[in-house]
Amino acid sequence: MAKTTAPPSRPSRRRAERRPVDVRGWLGGIRLSGFMVIMLGLVVLAAFVLVPTIGTYVDQRQQIAALEAAVELSGEEVAELESQRDRWSDPAYITTQARERLYYVRPGEVVYLVDNDLPPELAPQEQVPVSEDVEQTRTDWMSQLVRSVTAAGLSQTVKAPTIGVPDQEPTPSTTP
Repeated sequence: MAKTTAPPSRPSRRRAERRPVDVRGWLGGIRLSGFMVIMLGLVVLAAFVLVPTIGTYVDQRQQIAALEAAVELSGEEVAELESQRDRWSDPAYITTQARERLYYVRPGEVVYLVDNDLPPELAPQEQVPVSEDVEQTRTDWMSQLVRSVTAAGLSQTVKAPTIGVPDQEPTPSTTP
């Protein structure tokens, strides 16, 4: 029996020799007519005119979207403030707020305030244990002390707040 071999499925690749590309011949093959030059000029001119315009358009669309989002947030805020205004027009709500926030009581009532009424998980706890090592400060404490004393000495005095006591309005005096 004679041994037959099948031809290879792919032709064998011989190392192709690189031929230099003739750029002059390639450019010489391109023919430019007057119409083509005019159209190419119009395309370049349109690009110079439209690119800044498109950039401006995109910027303005982004600004409009941001302003619409701000208007929507403002609308929600206005609705919330209107609901608060409606609540404050109710005398029962005003009374409740005065009792809770300012601890106002009606004459003859006895109020008991409970301290430390928070559950243990909500009570503030120390996060970092106090170390017994002496550490060097990173700031000049003396200059901070002088600044603090100077600021306290130069500040204007204010009237001491009177909590729970309404301001007394002066009564107009009648002079003959």
